[in-house]
Amino acid sequence: MREVLAQAAFQLFLERGFERTTVDDIVARAGVGRRSFFRYFPSKEDAVFPDHERCLAEMTEFLAAADGSDPVGAVSDAARIVLRMYAANPEFSVQRYRLTREVPGLRTYELSVVRRYEQTLAGHLRSRFGEDGDGALRAEVVAASVVAAHNNGLRLWLRSGGEGDPEVAVDHALALVREVWGRPTASTAPADPGASTVPAVPVVPLVVSGGGDGDGEVVVMVARKGTPMWRVVQQIEAAVGEN
Repeated sequence: MREVLAQAAFQLFLERGFERTTVDDIVARAGVGRRSFFRYFPSKEDAVFPDHERCLAEMTEFLAAADGSDPVGAVSDAARIVLRMYAANPEFSVQRYRLTREVPGLRTYELSVVRRYEQTLAGHLRSRFGEDGDGALRAEVVAASVVAAHNNGLRLWLRSGGEGDPEVAVDHALALVREVWGRPTASTAPADPGASTVPAVPVVPLVVSGGGDGDGEVVVMVARKGTPMWRVVQQIEAAVGEN
């Protein structure tokens, strides 16, 4: 019944326009009563997005089963669940995309749906990075990056009329997110609320003497991979100045 109502609603939206279509029109086309419509959809807007509740539930279940070893990879894979939902019915997805571009109210509703996906991803990441401080910040930023990357690739496919493989563009965009944010942190487990999740970056100067007059001294720097060059130079200058 949910699918019948959604199909009837969407057909009317395309034929008459969203604003000119009433709930009475939808139930008349579907051959049911008003009560049946509101049992499945709180509003007309919900009938435009009948598959998102199921998709959100699937995403939540997927993340709950993730082992935690690669949290950025897990949320990237979770975003692909949404992609597969769109790709399963290209014609409907393209028509819905065009409709939401024409109706401001639907665009606003769609943004609220996207935000729910983002909050689900961020919640999973906070359970790995920590609920406070930089852990919580990292979770929000990574979740927003994943959603933005996914939507960028998805919209390229929708604007093309659903031509080709949508996973190509989305995979490329998500690969960029994983390249930037998928690097190991100090810990992927929940952090101590009072501690910073940003690992220390040691830069240790060692002076090795090569002769009695000091002319043969060699300064050896031991630094964590990825240490900013300015910090390495700063420590070298300090070590040379002291010796």
